[in-house]
Amino acid sequence: MIPQSLSPFRIAPFGMLLGLLMAFCFTFCLSRQNPNEFALTNLEKSSTKEPEKKEAKAEEEMDAKDLEVFQPTHEWQALRPGQAVPAGSHVRLNLQTGAREVKLQYEDKFQSNLKRLKKGKRLDINTNTYTSQDLKSALAKFKEGAQTESSKEDEMDNAQDLLSFGGLQVVINGLNSTEPLVKEYAAFVLGAAFSSNPKVQVEAIEGGALQKLLVILATEQPPTAKKKVLFALCSLLRHFPYAQQQFLKLGGLQVLKGLVQEKNMEVLAVRVVTLLYDLVTEKMFAEEEAELTQDVSPEKLQQYRQVHLLPGLREQGWCEITAHLLALPEHDAREKVLQTLGALLATCRDHYRQDPQLSRTLASLQAEYQALATLELQEGEDEGYFRELLGSIDSLLRELR
Repeated sequence: MIPQSLSPFRIAPFGMLLGLLMAFCFTFCLSRQNPNEFALTNLEKSSTKEPEKKEAKAEEEMDAKDLEVFQPTHEWQALRPGQAVPAGSHVRLNLQTGAREVKLQYEDKFQSNLKRLKKGKRLDINTNTYTSQDLKSALAKFKEGAQTESSKEDEMDNAQDLLSFGGLQVVINGLNSTEPLVKEYAAFVLGAAFSSNPKVQVEAIEGGALQKLLVILATEQPPTAKKKVLFALCSLLRHFPYAQQQFLKLGGLQVLKGLVQEKNMEVLAVRVVTLLYDLVTEKMFAEEEAELTQDVSPEKLQQYRQVHLLPGLREQGWCEITAHLLALPEHDAREKVLQTLGALLATCRDHYRQDPQLSRTLASLQAEYQALATLELQEGEDEGYFRELLGSIDSLLRELR
């Protein structure tokens, strides 16, 4: 429940509030985190940590065109053609130069409200002032100062602040917004907040975030929104076996299957395959660590053992889906698909052997990467990228004989 001190949130527009919460999450993501605070964060192997970091970084780099918002001050400044003006700005035409000029006609409330929020005070929100355009303005402003802010306040636990003020549930509810931009930014904020933060992940599951994310992925939405929602889903599921159980119970594999089969969704299809690879190997690493070091608590190990992912993948036809994605033209996409094919080999071996298209694709790729690996050797690269891909293909072919 949202604390009584924040009751204005119930009627406030999501535009203003999400702008503030994005600031919270930016500083939170950039703050130092204690990797030993939760046992689940220690399960991550180096082989899976780097892709997750790259994905999170890529998601946090919002499109430049979304940030082309003029930042007014209390002084008149010239406005360039095509620049958007935040709501509440004062605009005039300079008759001498012919240029439009802009300045603030009221105090910048984004920063003042952020300070009030951090101090636990009631926010000063005008329900008629802020629009979705303010989200872009706030994003640009806070992204510029996030690094400085986080370095000054390393001791502040941003995740706990987000939870204690009830802000997480507000953002989760933002997924229900009828405004696509608000829905997209809400998913982005959630994805950033979930990453490596079990307490936030638990609160999100209890707040119904998983169901809302799956509904968006299963319905007709803009591709940009689905991209951010998939990012949030990946962050919620990783290193959280209970969420993975609920994901399977809610038909998550079927939802992702529909997503990868949509037209022009190749990029998201590769991300889905990467997620499945991470979840399969994550469970495997948990089992291995439990046997070798007994570092995993019995309760968490039992949770992982209740995640019946591989049987679900086989039943839902993911053996064939993953194999056919190997035909994608990008080397990076092929690399991720090859990794997933290897992870699913024990479950999908029979399907792979009976798939003539997969056999033809592997033979074609073997010839292609043999030639590229030869060029690498000629250039003095003994352990080149294409040689590694060729090794993965050769290994898979041997397993399928």
